[in-house]
Amino acid sequence: MNRQPAPPISPKKKGVYLVEDHPITQQGLCALLNLETDLKICGQATTAEAALPGISSTKPDLVIVDIALPGRDGIELIKNIAAFHPKSPTLVLSTMDEGIYAERALRAGAMGYIMKHEPVELLLQAVHHVLAGKVYLSEAVRSKLFQHSMDGLFRGVEQLTDRELEVFRLIGEGFGTRGIAEKLNLSISTVETHRTNIKDKLGAKNAPDLAKQAITWQNEQKFKSGLSDLRQY
Repeated sequence: MNRQPAPPISPKKKGVYLVEDHPITQQGLCALLNLETDLKICGQATTAEAALPGISSTKPDLVIVDIALPGRDGIELIKNIAAFHPKSPTLVLSTMDEGIYAERALRAGAMGYIMKHEPVELLLQAVHHVLAGKVYLSEAVRSKLFQHSMDGLFRGVEQLTDRELEVFRLIGEGFGTRGIAEKLNLSISTVETHRTNIKDKLGAKNAPDLAKQAITWQNEQKFKSGLSDLRQY
């Protein structure tokens, strides 16, 4: 009995969540991305407030965000996505000047920034770039960032001991005191002592402020790593 050859396996489509408040732009992007063999729109929202629960339920592979949104702007949304949905990278697609907003977006946790006037081919390139775990920026922004000195950032972190830095990193990853103690095989009281020392060295007012600094620092490390990756292109 002759066996029929198995049909080719289609690649799984990556889910893209779109946060855009202009209906025409929204419809055009949906039509464009749904035509791609490896992409599909898995959800849409017109505000940051509506986007967060949608992202939580759909768990997209990529979130495309505009900066200018009704209510909370895209920068705040990017920070929330980076904190609560780190496995869903964000790509900014906006009319807002990249010279002003691109670096802010990346520091907030975005993986790329592209202007709406760019050709469709570049947009698709940016989408696939970010889906591959790489940072996407225009040549102009790359040049600006490479020339920008970042040596003065987070100097306070340099004061931390190796163990304190380890605790600080885990705080940024969302671990509580008990979780850090188990992760590092330390007593809870020892972790509390490290937290107090870190808070004093960084000038954190309280535990939430320390957690905010730790998350921001984590995003900064991703940002620097992204810049390092860009040097290869």
